[in-house]
Amino acid sequence: MTTTVGVIGLGSMGWGAATSALRKGLATWGCDTREEVLARFAAEGGRIARRPADLAAACDVVLVLVVNAAQTEQVLFGEGGLVPGMRPGSVVIASATVDPALPPQWAQRLAEHGVLMIDGPVSGGARKAAEGQMTVMGSGPAEAFDKAAALLDAIAGKVYRLGEAPGIGSTVKMVNQHLAGVHIAAACEAMALGIRAGAEPRALYDVICNSAGMSWMFQNRVPHILDGDYTPLSAVNIFVKDLGIVLDAARKLTFPLPLASAAHQMYLATAALGHGGDDDTSVIKMFAALAGIELPAAAASGGEGAGR
Repeated sequence: MTTTVGVIGLGSMGWGAATSALRKGLATWGCDTREEVLARFAAEGGRIARRPADLAAACDVVLVLVVNAAQTEQVLFGEGGLVPGMRPGSVVIASATVDPALPPQWAQRLAEHGVLMIDGPVSGGARKAAEGQMTVMGSGPAEAFDKAAALLDAIAGKVYRLGEAPGIGSTVKMVNQHLAGVHIAAACEAMALGIRAGAEPRALYDVICNSAGMSWMFQNRVPHILDGDYTPLSAVNIFVKDLGIVLDAARKLTFPLPLASAAHQMYLATAALGHGGDDDTSVIKMFAALAGIELPAAAASGGEGAGR
């Protein structure tokens, strides 16, 4: 049986997921509020919808890859939303990074309509999404995973099935975002320290990538700094949100997170400088403003030295 799928939210990761599904030969609907993005997706061979309700009845599985919990709830249950029009037995994969307390509530409301849900946050960034190699941290009923198998195979290099209870997937993603946010902030702090002390930035990067201090985030993100390119593949405001989720969840558990708290303040400070929409490596601009250092490529581009 042919599976028809939908992707709601054609941002950097949603676009990669949707085009990966197309490459696998799946009939794929894309939904977004931006007309230019829908036109691009139609040119790729996709079917387009301007509201979630417009694709609801056509799809067996729908991936909801929007920014936050509020957008997820609007997509599912708001005006023009997905759920009322979905066929019983169809599947929603909810992939935004959210408070782990929310997916159980959504799953219960979906079940009232006969719709299955996978709590399925994703990781890997825009590049992995474009390659169909994202990591899915999923929890939900086995039946839902079986029905969503074709889409999951198209978009993911690794699918973790973490149990049947919704919320487990979001818990694991929360821990991932804790580490990712702290590692990026630490990478920016460390590079700023090295530059301030007189180390040549590219040499510093090469040495650390071949030493014990290297992390995946350091290796992945620092080239943005070296190239002076702060085009947002993942924005500062994403970690303002995600580390906020981490801290809120930890507070409910009476669990201290001093490193996450410090990193969260670094992202907030960077956003306060006006860089909230820039790449998350813009945290280094906060240190540049404090210490008066010139960042790589700033002189050549006539752009950002110290500060904004």
